Amino acid sequence: MNKGLAIVLIVAGVALLFYGLQASHSFSSGVSRFFTGSPTDRTIWLIVAGLVASVAGLFMLVRGGKQ
Repeated sequence: MNKGLAIVLIVAGVALLFYGLQASHSFSSGVSRFFTGSPTDRTIWLIVAGLVASVAGLFMLVRGGKQ
């Protein structure tokens, strides 16, 4: 069960990272970057959530194999 959840977290994390990186190249993110110097909050949250989910999934997958 834990292995399945770990794989789901990894896949979801990679999908969020991909979507966040695509959003960072969007028109609205470019406008935000022009005026504020940083991409939109949505883009940042997608990338952060993707990283957290991927790392948590990898940790669960590695940790689960040692038990």
